[in-house]
Amino acid sequence: MSVRPRDLPDHLLSLGRYELTLDDAARILGSGRGAAADALGRLARRKQVFSPARGLYVAVPPEYRSWGVLPGDWFIDAMMAHLHRAYYVALLSAARIHGASHQAPQVFQVMTAAGAAAPRDRDLGRVRLRFYSSKHVGEDEVQRIAVPTGYLTVSARETTVVDLIVYHRASGGYSNVATILREIGELSGSELARVASRRGRAVVRRTGWLVERYGHAGDLEALRQAARPDLGEPALLDPAAGKRGKTDPDWQVRVNTQVEPDL
Repeated sequence: MSVRPRDLPDHLLSLGRYELTLDDAARILGSGRGAAADALGRLARRKQVFSPARGLYVAVPPEYRSWGVLPGDWFIDAMMAHLHRAYYVALLSAARIHGASHQAPQVFQVMTAAGAAAPRDRDLGRVRLRFYSSKHVGEDEVQRIAVPTGYLTVSARETTVVDLIVYHRASGGYSNVATILREIGELSGSELARVASRRGRAVVRRTGWLVERYGHAGDLEALRQAARPDLGEPALLDPAAGKRGKTDPDWQVRVNTQVEPDL
């Protein structure tokens, strides 16, 4: 039997589902696509559903209807599957999931595979999605973790740390990255070396310098070998800053910016 339009969100939630497409809605309502789209529009105005991507709708349970949207980690997996894009939750959002939440992120940050055009940033009520692209999506270590609506993909701790260093401006600057390093827990030096090496020797050197001072890693030998401090000119800690600053010979890093963690 078909469902009345006003009952569609609760019907979906009663089945343990949150997302549906326009075609799904038309089938459930026993209507055409146009009528289904009109019904979904009315439900969206009542904050009972929202649309994170064209053609995809997500039901909002009663406890979130004052928002009119769900937390980003509840719907990002369905959204990226709908867009046929590989992804992982990244940067400050991933750090929060790993327990580094001293400064809660103001946006929900997602890394997508380079190549095709990245999804556009979008604000959905109080949830602000910000997208970044990397050619290493699919290579670096990630984890699948459970959320109330199913699962999501999040960068592993080491992938998170290297991304924070590469995208340090989107991560609140190096002082904030250093604060996160103190909170994020034990890191694998060999995995850091693998992830950072894909991004070049300068990133390896920056990673080693920061992790040695502010992070927790049992053995940095693999990272030190990948850094090759005996070769070439020093890497600038901040590539966008000037070249003035002392050089740390252990990592061949020129410290050209101040790093002052909060913790």
